[in-house]
Amino acid sequence: MTKIEYSDQLDSIINKNLIWIDIQKPTRKKLKLLEGKYPFHELNIEDSLSKKQIPKIDKYQDHIFVILHFPTVDEDKSFRSTQLAIFAGPKYLITIQQGELKPLIERFNLCKDSEKEKEIFMGSSSGYLLHSIIDLMVDDLLHVLMKLEGNLDDIEDLVFDEKVAIARDISLLRREITTLRRVVVPLSRIILELSKEMQRFSEEDLTDYYDDVRDHTDKVLEVLEESKETIEIFKDTDFMLSTEKSNKILSLLTILFTLSIPATVIGTYYGMNINLPGGIITGSPDFLGPYTSFIILLTIAIVPSLVMVWYFKKLGWFGWYNKKIKF
Repeated sequence: MTKIEYSDQLDSIINKNLIWIDIQKPTRKKLKLLEGKYPFHELNIEDSLSKKQIPKIDKYQDHIFVILHFPTVDEDKSFRSTQLAIFAGPKYLITIQQGELKPLIERFNLCKDSEKEKEIFMGSSSGYLLHSIIDLMVDDLLHVLMKLEGNLDDIEDLVFDEKVAIARDISLLRREITTLRRVVVPLSRIILELSKEMQRFSEEDLTDYYDDVRDHTDKVLEVLEESKETIEIFKDTDFMLSTEKSNKILSLLTILFTLSIPATVIGTYYGMNINLPGGIITGSPDFLGPYTSFIILLTIAIVPSLVMVWYFKKLGWFGWYNKKIKF
């Protein structure tokens, strides 16, 4: 089993007696090259071709098969889960991905070009190499969290700005947090199992290495839980503020409509085609001049409105108006 066997069709790196093969955008033709060389189960090969498998570990006598998920960023800057399938044996480790895990691709290319980097990253066992790969992807998760926390800070600044509608932004951020939690929760469990299973492929004790990665994963999960609670608070706050603003608008419109009732009633009566005091047929009063009828009607309309304003204020219905309201 040498690098020459795969160099024409599969990318591989050899360090000491360990070979690392990275397959990007897998096809049946590419994976068929592994048949006969390694004792892989047909169902595991099928899972490697799929993009939507549940994270898991399948244990065999001479190798293990692992499916992990890590977040990637779409063109619209949103997060989604990307699958990484791994076959690990005593002297080999095969990673199968869709070519979307940029940190892994960059590190693989770096190991091909640099002997020093290859020695440091791959070590001498598949267990150590698998730890290095998971540690690399978990470190990338920390960078994703920094972006997430920056988005949370932006939401916090906007949630109290009445001029900006952020309901959609909050919903998108909740979706991103949910996506990341779906990635990290099973990852923490699988790392714990890997620390036990991969030890049989390594002479050195890997417990501390995997414990360190799991500790980082637990910290990521802790931050995500806090972020989830925070975004829920922002969602509730935005809903309460939006409801309060709507209530203020409805209160103002209701009061304006109520104050217009006396004028509406008087206008309705004097708009009828019947005889009324002060109407055209009975003659308009003129003791206040030519506009006596208008003055009387205006007084009758205004006085009840003023009485209502006084009464509403006494009830405290105008208390909300002391605050600054922007429409």
